Amino acid sequence: MEQNREQTISRVTAWGAVGNLVLAAFKLLAGVVGRSSAMLADAVHSLSDLVSDVIVLVMVKVSSKAADKDHDYGHGKYETLATVVVALMLVMVGAKLMAEGIQKIRLVVAGGVLAVPGSVALWAALVSIGLKELLYQWTARVGKRMNSPAMITNAWHHRTDALSSIGSAIGIGCALAFGGKWAILDPIVCCMISIFIIVVAVKMTIPALHELTEGSLPDDMEAQIVEIIGSVPGVEDVHGLKTRRNGPAIIIGVHIVVDPNITVAAAHHITELAEDALRERFGQETQISIHIEPHKDAR
Repeated sequence: MEQNREQTISRVTAWGAVGNLVLAAFKLLAGVVGRSSAMLADAVHSLSDLVSDVIVLVMVKVSSKAADKDHDYGHGKYETLATVVVALMLVMVGAKLMAEGIQKIRLVVAGGVLAVPGSVALWAALVSIGLKELLYQWTARVGKRMNSPAMITNAWHHRTDALSSIGSAIGIGCALAFGGKWAILDPIVCCMISIFIIVVAVKMTIPALHELTEGSLPDDMEAQIVEIIGSVPGVEDVHGLKTRRNGPAIIIGVHIVVDPNITVAAAHHITELAEDALRERFGQETQISIHIEPHKDAR
């Protein structure tokens, strides 16, 4: 199952990298021929997406390794680390777009004129919007199915490329249709999009940092865990629950109270039933540690 997950994530991410490479070359050519600085910047943006693709490919490969002497709980947090790194790259992309947009707006306000690019730059922007949105939809859908925050965050790199191309298309299109002064719409839209990108990136970073700092699972998930264990025959009480996430898997530590007069084998069977029920609900990769205690009257 873990191997299939790794192969699926790697395949989709690799195709995304190919798409970024082809699109970057196309935008670069269109930017040179169409004399569009916005499209040249878009080409660099597409190339930067390759970096996030490589990060996800490497980290997912490492996170799929089984537990070893140095990592008793496995390597799942490497995928979480990839989520943080890629999300921070998104913040940098958003900040860069904002800085470029403000610089162009200040140029126009000071009396300057933005260059009017050729129509080939407009077509390149439109192709970029369509292709990168398709890559976003595919990557995000598979990321959700594979329970991979790193993949979902990387999908947003595809969407940021599409969003930045929307700004370029609006500016280029209006400049071609109504005159060069309308090219200012490009940096204005660019600034609006950059704010959206930064907000999305921060929202993705917060849960990943929560996991890296050993944050507990949400209250509703912990309530489900207690309910599942409490419904197992022979369990008289559940307490001392400790939870955390390890990449796509979760780790559970809990104390259960049982009848002190049953045999060790019977108590062990109860823990097996509880573990089976938890893994059925949260996945076979769930790591569980159950401590058995006699009920209070027997202490």
